[in-house]
Amino acid sequence: MKKLFTIVSMTLIIPALTSCGGGPKGDMPWIVDRFDDIKVIRYEVPGFDALPLEEKELIYYLSEAAKCGRDILFDQNCPVNLPVRRTRDGRYKVPPGEMVYTCFTSDFLVEEADAWRAEAWEMIRIRSDLRFFFITKRIDRLMQVLPPDWGGGYENLAVGCTVENQAMADYRLPFLLDAPLRHKLVICAPLLGPLDIARYLVPGIEEVSVGGESGNEARPCNYDWVLSIRRQCVAADIPFVFHQTGARLVKDGRLYRIRRPYQHSQARKAGIDYKAKR
Repeated sequence: MKKLFTIVSMTLIIPALTSCGGGPKGDMPWIVDRFDDIKVIRYEVPGFDALPLEEKELIYYLSEAAKCGRDILFDQNCPVNLPVRRTRDGRYKVPPGEMVYTCFTSDFLVEEADAWRAEAWEMIRIRSDLRFFFITKRIDRLMQVLPPDWGGGYENLAVGCTVENQAMADYRLPFLLDAPLRHKLVICAPLLGPLDIARYLVPGIEEVSVGGESGNEARPCNYDWVLSIRRQCVAADIPFVFHQTGARLVKDGRLYRIRRPYQHSQARKAGIDYKAKR
């Protein structure tokens, strides 16, 4: 079963078996690539050729899983059923009232998850005292994978639908509006162009969150696009959050390159978040 629940998400992909001895020795090469927040490290491992075939296969499948967004370190060292794990005295390890960010290194509705998603729905149903949240770009699959007892939706689950441009907004947001969900959010991220989403900002949308793209190859986000979405939210009296500038922000015709550690704080400093009056 894939990793479903994380309180803090940080993915380190190592598509090779590492020894306990730390870093490479001698002339062993390191080739480091970066993709968004993910650092990929490839290096030769002495003794790999001598491993049994089944161990080589394990390494291969772990590396393939990592490419798909699996947090391998978490998988190997943490329980996948954390929300329903109990301490020795019978209390849940995750206390009531916590927000559980679900499948944030992948997509909860990805097709490959169909085999184990029922277990996740069961955990969400059992832990009605927790708040669960997942974001997805596959909102068009939601109706196909809902549990039998869904009804009008679980009260303790919020779902954010991501849209990056007008075409995806026009395709995905009608599915979000029609979905039997108690809590619906629109996530305009990574924002790659201007958006007109006014017709989708109806009662039932609890928040619109906007963010630029991260990573070395990030495409620019224009601040005017952000302000336009904010104006649409204010007109509809729907909460608006500018959660991340992205790595490249264009403002007043100037391109700003913003390092990852500062993208959230710089967005907050803009001071443009909006709280609904109703």
